[in-house]
Amino acid sequence: MVIKVFIASQSGSTAIKKKQQDVLGFLEANKIDFKELDIAANEDNRKWMRENVPGEKRPQNGIPLPPQIFNDELYCGDFEAFFNAKEDNGVYAFLGLDPPPGSKEAHQAAIIQNGEVPENDKADGNEQHLLTAAEDQPEENTEMLHNHFEQSPDINDEEEQPVTEEEDEEQPVTEEEDEVDES
Repeated sequence: MVIKVFIASQSGSTAIKKKQQDVLGFLEANKIDFKELDIAANEDNRKWMRENVPGEKRPQNGIPLPPQIFNDELYCGDFEAFFNAKEDNGVYAFLGLDPPPGSKEAHQAAIIQNGEVPENDKADGNEQHLLTAAEDQPEENTEMLHNHFEQSPDINDEEEQPVTEEEDEEQPVTEEEDEVDES
């Protein structure tokens, strides 16, 4: 499978250039094999891209703008869809690829597929990714996550002690407090 990214090398739009750089930079940084196809220099690339973007994914004017992303012949999406997948730690699923072992996306996929928290995640003290995955889980996994959190120590169990006047006076003065408004 080859990831194809359709770009326009001669675009006058800085927004399009930035979006293209973001997609290509991410793929390079994560060592994801891809092929860059220029629609400005090759009319066949432009035709193929326009014909293969699904109708429901086209903008109102009917002409899809780069970058457009495909996995071989399968349409993945445009920059907005890529950006949303990146924010949700779901780029590999977006691209139709298996996530690399040990990645956040692989952990989330394991939780979703098995309905279980992997053993190496139970003791790490960082349950944020469990909450993210739980938001998309059916209700049957809610009990599993609830049990996991009940067994974890809660760092908020300690009551805050009020600060005495002596302790308050001993606090160092910050630069912000030390500055005087000179206006």
